[in-house]
Formats: sequence, structure tokens, C-alpha cells
Amino acid sequence: MFQFKQFSVDQTGCAMKINTDGVLLGALAEANNPTSILDIGTGTGVIALMLAQRFNIAQVDAVEIDGAAAQTAGKNFKNSPFGSRLNIYTADFVDLFDQYPEKKYDLIVSNPPFHINSLESPAAKKSLAKHTDERFFESLIKGVIEHLTSNGSFWLILPLQTAELIESIIKQHTLHLKETISILSYPGSKPHREILVLTLDDVTEAERKFVIYDTPKVYSKEYQHALKDFFTIF
Repeated sequence: MFQFKQFSVDQTGCAMKINTDGVLLGALAEANNPTSILDIGTGTGVIALMLAQRFNIAQVDAVEIDGAAAQTAGKNFKNSPFGSRLNIYTADFVDLFDQYPEKKYDLIVSNPPFHINSLESPAAKKSLAKHTDERFFESLIKGVIEHLTSNGSFWLILPLQTAELIESIIKQHTLHLKETISILSYPGSKPHREILVLTLDDVTEAERKFVIYDTPKVYSKEYQHALKDFFTIF
């Protein structure tokens, strides 16, 4: 059990536990007064919960293909103060989009499987959660284009190699890169993750950096500011 300031997250049956990538995406993803949000591959449900806390009028849908993880996420939603605004779907995102072709979202987020063309994990659930290939991201981009509102945005957090793949894929479609946020462990270190912000509008791309630690075990001021409404240590 992971205790946040306004909710708690049980991680039972979830291959992908709460991690820095997820909480950063939940804390940094922005939209202009969104009323509809989708979290693709919700796992424990932590990102969906964070967004429900931040955007207090939004209905938040979360989709998770792994049945055990989806069940846990559903319980976490029910036990939170935001339960009436959270919905869990046990499905592949493609099936969800096919089932609800009319649904549109102001904000779509994903902390997706990211080990492109890598070896299978010995643990079946981790394999399902972390291993994928280019076809997954092709389907993801196509689905998002159909289900994003005209002013909406799509936020992903990815390793650099996978971010490059996404940038190559969107060149063939009608999504455009609005912003790249490079995630660094320390000032002066190389980025190890990127948050990509994609929109249907073709705009000038912005770039910025986000540093997690000032020194070992000492969180940066910007990290503390981003997570102060969530982590009990801040």
C-alpha cells in the first residue's frame, strides 16, 4: 500500500508498481480545464487518481488489459475521494476505442510499455506490461487521433529511444509535437526519460528540462513543487 496525501494505492496483482515515471506524468500533464481524461495502461491507477485530484470536474476513464491490475485499480478508485469520477475498463485500448467510437478526451496520458523489440521477460505479467513493438505505438497514435478533442493533448513518458520512435511515427500522421520535457536525475546529467506532448494543432515545439535530484537523496525544488500535493514527505 502506497499512501498519498488524499488517497492510497494498493499495488496487489500489478506487475508495474508505482514509479517515478508514473508520478511525474500524473503531476506534470496539463490541459485547459479538461472535462474528460483517459489513462491508457493504468496499472495501479495512480496516474488516473492523481489527475482526478488535480482536475476536480473531469471524468477520468482508465483502461488496463491485465485483469488483476484492472481489478486492483478499480478498488483503488472506489476507495478514493474521487470514485464517482473514475471508471476502469478491463480491455485493450484498441477494443475500448472500438467499443466507444464517439468518445473524445481533452487529455490522454500513458506511461506505456517501452522495451521495443526486446527479449521477453521471464515473468509473464511483466512481459505483458513492459514489452511491445512498433505496431503497438502505431495503433496507439491512430487511436488517439480519433479520440482526442480538437484542443486536446496527449502526454507520454518514455525512454529516449522510444521517444524517437514516436516522433518518427507521428510524422506519418496528424499528431504534432508541442513540447518535449527532458527528465534528468541530476543537474548536468544526461536525460533518461522524455515526456512528449502531442496535439492535433501544428505548433512550434517547446523544450524544457526537469531535474529530479539536486544531490543524491535530495530532491530538487521543482520535483518537490510538482509532487507537494501528493507525497506525504513534502
